[in-house]
Amino acid sequence: MGEPLTLYGMSSPNVRKVVIALEEIGLPYRTEHVAVFRGRQFEERFLALNPMAKVPVILDPSGPAGAVPIFESGAILIYLAESYAPQFYPAEGPGRWEALKWLMLQMSQIGPVFGQHGHYRLMEGNDYAAGRFRRATAQLFQALERRLGEVASRGGAPWLGGDAYSIADMATYPWAKRLKRYGMDAAEYPHLSDWRIRIEARPAIERAHRAIEAWAEQDTADRAQATEEETKRFLGLHIRAPSAQAAGAYRGQTKARRESEQ
Repeated sequence: MGEPLTLYGMSSPNVRKVVIALEEIGLPYRTEHVAVFRGRQFEERFLALNPMAKVPVILDPSGPAGAVPIFESGAILIYLAESYAPQFYPAEGPGRWEALKWLMLQMSQIGPVFGQHGHYRLMEGNDYAAGRFRRATAQLFQALERRLGEVASRGGAPWLGGDAYSIADMATYPWAKRLKRYGMDAAEYPHLSDWRIRIEARPAIERAHRAIEAWAEQDTADRAQATEEETKRFLGLHIRAPSAQAAGAYRGQTKARRESEQ
């Protein structure tokens, strides 16, 4: 028996999707909590695993990856499915590309946009940004509803990848189940609501929720105990970046060049 897989994380949606996959697969794993609200993700020990200082990360020393840490939740899901559970990510055919494109939509749009919506709805004085991400969030929910409705029209139980439950559903569920949190009316999303009910009926989902409960409690405690400096690090305010003037300088140069060419 080899060394078990280690999952580094906390109770965020991006970590939850990996826990769901591990529970669906039934793969033995151990967990290591990363206190992101206390800034522990910026410690050198963790940066050696992921230079972007983000969870989740997995180490699977007895698996195909060996000593190579895998970060980015989408990459982790693909790795787990291809290594241990091909039923959740077909090796070929249309089903593979359907699952892949909806997984990529979650990674490139749903996670980032929903996260920014959640951030700016709590901030005062950012009305434009808050409105921009509210509209983008609504557009994404509408796209999910349309997709599930199209699959349902062909008969059978609809999943994002088509007729089979896949890593695309595992990735999207922790974000898309939060309709009310994002101000959406569930009555306007019947296919999405039905999809959520069917996912939550899966035994692995309940196991995943139980597995992450302790992390959720720890995250709440960490957030309450975080110092002002630790909160700044969590928000990334310690990261050196160009000033607004420097970042806007090129735009001014471009405008001046266009005017000189007229």
